[in-house]
Amino acid sequence: MSDAVLARAAGAASRPPVPLFVRAAAAWVLAMLAVALLADVVAPYAYTTLDLRNRLAPPAGFGGVWAHPLGTDELGRDVASRLIMSIRMSLLIAFGATIIAASLGTALGFLAAHFRGWVEQIVLALVDFQASLPFLILALAVLAFFGNSLPLFIGLLGLHGWERYARIARGLAISAGAQGYAAAVRQLGASPWRVYGRHVLPNIASTLIVSMTLAFPEIILLESGLSFLGLGVQPPDTSLGNMVGYGREYLTRAPWILLAPAATIVLTTLSVSVLGDWLRDRLDPTLR
Repeated sequence: MSDAVLARAAGAASRPPVPLFVRAAAAWVLAMLAVALLADVVAPYAYTTLDLRNRLAPPAGFGGVWAHPLGTDELGRDVASRLIMSIRMSLLIAFGATIIAASLGTALGFLAAHFRGWVEQIVLALVDFQASLPFLILALAVLAFFGNSLPLFIGLLGLHGWERYARIARGLAISAGAQGYAAAVRQLGASPWRVYGRHVLPNIASTLIVSMTLAFPEIILLESGLSFLGLGVQPPDTSLGNMVGYGREYLTRAPWILLAPAATIVLTTLSVSVLGDWLRDRLDPTLR
């Protein structure tokens, strides 16, 4: 047996097994992604289809029929179909906002690390201002003043948490410069775009990815809260928070309208948080 094969076998044997809880979290996240991507295929009905003769029908097994496995809402709309489309909408918003926050924060962090001086001071002042600002109040003011649209909503949520990426990117970029490899590439004539894009960013990508997995549940909860208050996704579109907001009025008569999206929010945020903690333990060299 060759040395390379023996080395790979020894490395595989030294890796700790993936905990069952982490496997379950990964399976749930993959299932949610599959539902979001195949929502038009797996949804049994159009999420806006009305059936007033079957208003507030209970789920199957609780007096309902299997034609509506999770029951119907106050307008006779199939809860399962609306839940599937809500998962797609909420994940779209969370992914879009997380990518915007990570891109903005990383760019500003690199900007501060590259120029230093007064540019760094301005970026750090913006970071401190963002960290001290009650974001929920800002979101309520912006949405109430400018109205609501999906691009504005995603962009607004993208401003949440960008300061953590800016701090991480600035600190790691300065550390990369101190280690010498970034300075060596710069001495060879590489442009700043190439230095940070081809050399610094790949070396700090694991830390940024872990930060994104930890921030992702916050975006889902923030979107759910704003939609619950009626300032998020607007009808006829639907999201998990939107479903919870409408279902609260029927909590005593038809709790299934609220419980299905609420359970999905809890399980999704918990699963992403578990994966984020596990990735941090696996990717962060200081924790090994």
